[in-house]
Amino acid sequence: MELFKNTHFDFLGKKWPFIIASLILTAAGLASLAVRGGPNYGIDFKGGALLYLRFNQEPPVQKIRAALESKVQGEISVQQITGQPEVLVGTEIRNETELNANRQIIEDTLRSTFGAADGKLDLNNSAGGQLADKLREPLLQANVALSEQELQEVVKNVEAFRASKGGILNSFDQLNGVTGVSSQILAAIKQQCALGPFTILSAEVVGPKIGKDLERQAILATLYALGGMLVYIAFRFEWIYGVAAVIAVFHDTIITIGLFSIFNKQISLTVVAALLTLVGYSMNDTIVVFDRIRENLRLTRRESLTNIINLSVNQTLSRTILTSGLTFLTALSLFLFGGQVLNSFSFALVVGIIVGTYSSIFIASPILVFWQNFLDSRGSKAPVTPVKEVPQRTAGARKAVRG
Repeated sequence: MELFKNTHFDFLGKKWPFIIASLILTAAGLASLAVRGGPNYGIDFKGGALLYLRFNQEPPVQKIRAALESKVQGEISVQQITGQPEVLVGTEIRNETELNANRQIIEDTLRSTFGAADGKLDLNNSAGGQLADKLREPLLQANVALSEQELQEVVKNVEAFRASKGGILNSFDQLNGVTGVSSQILAAIKQQCALGPFTILSAEVVGPKIGKDLERQAILATLYALGGMLVYIAFRFEWIYGVAAVIAVFHDTIITIGLFSIFNKQISLTVVAALLTLVGYSMNDTIVVFDRIRENLRLTRRESLTNIINLSVNQTLSRTILTSGLTFLTALSLFLFGGQVLNSFSFALVVGIIVGTYSSIFIASPILVFWQNFLDSRGSKAPVTPVKEVPQRTAGARKAVRG
């Protein structure tokens, strides 16, 4: 499918507005990073406790934040997931001694604020062993003949049913019909348990040392990816093409991280995954343009490099708009409707696709022209060739040009 045929847009003639916009965005991002003291790393890198809660009604976000701020030292993050009765609660851990303490304080505070009545087990936040211990004695007193194995089986069935309901029960009557739960067992559960308005779906704790290791590994992964691509392009084309492509990818990454700082968005492991995805995406887009430049240099050797680049970009324009456009729409949908969990990931994709698409045309390609002009200014007439040829063939081609 080809959207545009025989277009003749002067892309390189319009490069300066894009270069100036890139310089402004880069400067603004770097200034924001300097003011904020670096990127706003998430718990994955700083270390901290993160709890994922689900409520049986609209979460009282302000009440949660007020309860935790009075108990937990340091910054508290309470974010409701868009369109869901779910909340992410996070707090930074400043040293190893706080590793499990903060998580326990958060859990205890939430249970004391929103949990079940005193003396009763919160069925929405209990483990199977706790429920079995709570039921064992009342069932004996009620003369319910139940072996230990049968009791454990009943508890397991209750847990499985609770999980099927999203981890939270709204009424004990929902347990009617659960395998093994007789009317006497259900009466004992109602007597000994209560249903809190929330459940802890998951809890994560990352220590500061592990966070630093993850930060270092994320940076190294990005640098290794860029280095490997530089080597590949230098081998596949010429070294100046590898340099141009890596500069364009650095440009994309720096602008994306800068915008994360400007909008005060956290950088987590999922964002690093998005950045690495963008590195490959942007590099692939650049290589497609470079490959077409290589083909056109073979066919039209007497044309100037600027004209050949414009011709190549026009020839790949339909492909660029189709691939980038459809990918952008997918990422935009994730950003608008994917909720809080996917917000940072999709934001990185949206920004990176926009910046990565125009950098292949208006950042990487002008570097080739600049290098050719630099060679010309030094008296070298050899064009920037994007493919390594056999020495004898190159000499023959030069003789043909001179003739």
